[in-house]
Amino acid sequence: MTSSIKVPLSLRAAALALACGAAPAASIAQSESTLGEIKATASRERDNSKASIGGKADTAVRDLPQTITVLERKMLDAQAATSLKDALRNVPGITLGAGEGGVIGDNINLRGFSARTDVYLDGLRDRGQYARDVFSLEAVEVLKGASSMLFGRGSTGGVINQVSKKPRLADTTEIGASIGTDGYYRATADVNRQLSDTTAARVSVFAQDIHTTRDVEHLKDFGVAPSVSFGLNTPTEVTLAALIQRNHDVPDYGFPLVSSNGSGATRKPVSAASNVFYGYDDDKFKQSVNVFTVALQHKLSAETTLRNRTLFSDNQTDASPSPLGTVVRAGGGTPSFNDPLSILSAPRQDRDRVLKDQSFINQTDLIIKIKEGERAHKVTLGLELGRERSNEDRYVWNTSAGAASVNLASPVNGLRTGDRALSRTVKTQADTLAVYANDELTLTPQWKLVGGLRGERFKASSALQKFALPSGFTADTTVAAAPKSETLWSPRAGALYQPNALQTWYLSYGTSFNPSAETVSQSASTAQLDAEKNKSYEVGLKQELMDGDLTLNGALFRTDKTNARVRDGAGSLQVNAGLIRVQGVELAATGRINTAWDVFAGYTYLDGHIVSSPEIGTSLDAGVAAQGKRAPNTARHNLTVWATVRPAAMLEWGGGLLASSARTLNNFGSAEVGGFVRFDATLAYVQKAYEVRLNLQNLTDRLYFESASGGRATPVRGRTALASVTYRF
Repeated sequence: MTSSIKVPLSLRAAALALACGAAPAASIAQSESTLGEIKATASRERDNSKASIGGKADTAVRDLPQTITVLERKMLDAQAATSLKDALRNVPGITLGAGEGGVIGDNINLRGFSARTDVYLDGLRDRGQYARDVFSLEAVEVLKGASSMLFGRGSTGGVINQVSKKPRLADTTEIGASIGTDGYYRATADVNRQLSDTTAARVSVFAQDIHTTRDVEHLKDFGVAPSVSFGLNTPTEVTLAALIQRNHDVPDYGFPLVSSNGSGATRKPVSAASNVFYGYDDDKFKQSVNVFTVALQHKLSAETTLRNRTLFSDNQTDASPSPLGTVVRAGGGTPSFNDPLSILSAPRQDRDRVLKDQSFINQTDLIIKIKEGERAHKVTLGLELGRERSNEDRYVWNTSAGAASVNLASPVNGLRTGDRALSRTVKTQADTLAVYANDELTLTPQWKLVGGLRGERFKASSALQKFALPSGFTADTTVAAAPKSETLWSPRAGALYQPNALQTWYLSYGTSFNPSAETVSQSASTAQLDAEKNKSYEVGLKQELMDGDLTLNGALFRTDKTNARVRDGAGSLQVNAGLIRVQGVELAATGRINTAWDVFAGYTYLDGHIVSSPEIGTSLDAGVAAQGKRAPNTARHNLTVWATVRPAAMLEWGGGLLASSARTLNNFGSAEVGGFVRFDATLAYVQKAYEVRLNLQNLTDRLYFESASGGRATPVRGRTALASVTYRF
């Protein structure tokens, strides 16, 4: 699927898809930046606007054979989106996990497969487990389909790329402030200065203090993103940038799940009031984010460009959430959704750990253009080096001194009690060495081929240290994991037929792989298993209408995960014996219907199933076979619509809806969250120098669950009104 409004800023989406061997599908990109007003310039894309974001070679968006969605700054501002999760609500085919298994930060599923380590910053892997804000971003790009050819490990369902704000040769300042219901306060600033004819600097900052309709939940964050560029519009350009962010949040682990109708029935979230919070008052995610990047581009000639990019990150999270454990029923029996909450209770699980992550990623690309009569090649040769480290300190609490079970009808939050002790430290290191080659071949004005191959050596090892625990603590039974290294090859291919300047038909094939230490963590039960393998097929059409102002896109696709890691029939060992298939349809309409009406709309149908697996459920799912069940976190229907209208020169109003069908949460189909329809609205008074905007989020105050796992689900915020002012000079 695709979507493309034209982006004078550089059609950054193009390269992301090409880089992965694929093609665009959705590219929402409204452009031009006269300080506030952004207009779609339809001819830009047809006139071969270029980009290289996330990819290795500049290319026109219409020359990319894969589905891509681009969320531009203007739309994010109109929606009052502040986090990456807010932005990704606009992308059909994305769901959010609730962070089981020690996961912190953005836990994203794309086309039914985890994309937690498939988040990139300006084309470089941004693996840190933190809550990402959009204050420093120009756009968010989502490429769909297996894409390891140029991105390396992961990318089963696709890749998410954050496009940073970059210095430009102009003097601009933008300051914004927002205030909202339930104690919502946020301020931002974005200042760009031209320092010389070829040098510019830019800095973006934000600070927020946000309470919500959910009791106790609280976000108190700030960040700064400075950057400076030298040699702009010269053969040699260098950009230095940083992202410094501090988060001090009270995390929300939501509601536990109970049987919908007695023993053996599907489990779903308890029917509690939308504001109820079951954790402690001193639950915390205290995060320190430090990311530094250096980008160098040198044009050796008109046909040859050399690029080198480096990312170094050093992040730390001090996490102490307290999700509820298994729900029990007073008097015995199976807890049911229909039981009064007053007879249901569950113990708090004191999860306490400090996570430290470091990453060093370096990519070098040589891009060569070759012309041979009517034929033309765009060849990209690349080398990637990476070293990633993680350190987890796991703490435990003396449960005998802890609080009693929480009554689900009247939880008492309070503070933690009892004693805390360091249980274990696990240090993991993963090294990457990869080479790749890609070619975009123009055969005739109507026919193009793309193809590439990547070879990657991925090696992971870990060290476990356990500590003696005081009396009253449960012993740590963690087992050390053995080292594992693999060399894997990732091909991709695509073909495009363009009968005219407004139409593109495409066909693509891509692959990816998921090693057991993909997240730079190892488990003894999976460390020696081979990488999971993925194949993705896609055929699509991109059609521009209204002289290119409106783009319609459609795609049919299928992704097969073979060698999937599942438990054996006895439920005791992990084995490479599963096949998971997700196939479907994606449609999009993006652009300008007329001079006053902009629209972004997308629909995804996902048919996901566990085709084969020996796994049999234990405990709550005892005796249930995984084979034949729906793939977890794969909503069958997903629809997003956002539209704005300018009935007068200075007035803008609009809104949108998000709709999703129900989705299951585990391999046995025994836990699920229901579908939903959500409405948002906006009204703004827009001048060149300033803008006043009102946003109504979750307009109908719908209670639904966005982040969910097999054990819990988190309600979204209720109806929220936000008033904001933006001043530009």
